Amino acid sequence: MPPRYLLRRLAQVLPTVAGLLVLNFCIIHLAPGDPVIALGGEHGDAAYYAFLRTRFGLDRPLPEQLLTYAANVLRGDLGTSFVHGRSVAHVIAERIPATLLLVFSALALSSAIGVGLGVLAARHRRRPTDTAVNVAALLAYATPPFWLGQIALLVLTVGTGLFPVQGMTDAREQRAGLVHLLDVLHHLALPAFVLAVSELALTTRLVRTGLLEAFDSDYVRAARAKGLPETSVVRHALRNVMLPVITVIGSRAGMFLSGAVLVEVVFAWPGLGRLLLSSLLSRDYPVLLGMFLGISLAVVLANLITDLVYARLDPRIRYH
Repeated sequence: MPPRYLLRRLAQVLPTVAGLLVLNFCIIHLAPGDPVIALGGEHGDAAYYAFLRTRFGLDRPLPEQLLTYAANVLRGDLGTSFVHGRSVAHVIAERIPATLLLVFSALALSSAIGVGLGVLAARHRRRPTDTAVNVAALLAYATPPFWLGQIALLVLTVGTGLFPVQGMTDAREQRAGLVHLLDVLHHLALPAFVLAVSELALTTRLVRTGLLEAFDSDYVRAARAKGLPETSVVRHALRNVMLPVITVIGSRAGMFLSGAVLVEVVFAWPGLGRLLLSSLLSRDYPVLLGMFLGISLAVVLANLITDLVYARLDPRIRYH
């Protein structure tokens, strides 16, 4: 990828994020609910309400609050949480590792299993295996993650005890080393699978459709005419098929984060999803703005990484 193209893409990030910052600020502050009432209670004293508004700068006009917040963000200051009384950056940073672990595990699962099932279905076109994979993919894609999570809790945790009910580690014991790692993976397995299911189904359908089109192309016929093994033919066709798949995966990075919110709540996973929900309920504006800004940056970065992977998979692609 030429440096000029990369710099131009990076330059587009600034106005995009600035626009999102202004939009998020206006939506959050104009939404119903008052953080002062949430903090001071519905039957608090009027003088205490006035004190809280002055302390958090909520008594100033909205345009002035926006300009102050934007100036603070440019200096790297995301503000102080109304509820936690600490820096927003620190509050969010504490939750990021858990969410990244969950999201990237789900992304790896959905990509690996989805590609495998898509190849399996394409190689057995119009056979029982293909029909079974298609039906399973459609059901998985139509199933809401929060509903699937609750069913998984009832069946696989409460019913059989195969998986922990909630949390990231066993709160009853303090573990370290390999035992701690295995405990985290045990707690991670079910929420990561639930989060991956709908994206896995989409990846499966995309790979199957792309391979079926590729199998009818001239370059695949030529490869088979040369006597190449079917495994090599599929691998050859899969390189071209993966381009639209990676596009969808990159563009749906935000969907993974939004799905993680629901999954984290169901499984009590200590990540950004639970923090977002609690901040919404308490009207913690600084934390909400900081999280929305981080999610916006993550989506933009995911799209940029998608472009980088494009050139790696297909050398014919050139950026100007």
